[in-house]
Amino acid sequence: MTSNDKAMTEVRDKLDLTELVNRLFMYTDDRNWQGLINEIFTTDVYLDMESNGGAPPGMVTAQAITDGWHQGFQGVDAIHHQGGHYLITVNGDQADVYGYAVATHYRTAAIHGKTRTFVGSYDIKAERTGNGWRINHLKYNLKYADGNASLQ
Repeated sequence: MTSNDKAMTEVRDKLDLTELVNRLFMYTDDRNWQGLINEIFTTDVYLDMESNGGAPPGMVTAQAITDGWHQGFQGVDAIHHQGGHYLITVNGDQADVYGYAVATHYRTAAIHGKTRTFVGSYDIKAERTGNGWRINHLKYNLKYADGNASLQ
């Protein structure tokens, strides 16, 4: 493989990984739980959402993640994630993605403010599979939250 071929492969991988992370956020916003399972996550994922009050870090199934998110977003009328500033390192069939993200949750019926916002970053690891890149490690690093935390 020539150095030009290697460079093109790296660019293609970085584009694919950027799209993977964007789809993670967009599918979550659309509550496309099956899409997350089929196109985004490996079967088992190391999940760490402890900085935002989640369970202790550990291995969970993609199904358990989406079931938890489905339950957690009950009563929330709209979800919006905005991600970016991705720093991507590819090492063969493994990749690390660091990125910023802002998530806003909106509830029409809330009386103490209709939104809550979470600002932070993600440490994501992905692996190349027969079906393309898939996320096998997702760690959220909360910087701060603002607004009506309970959306009540």
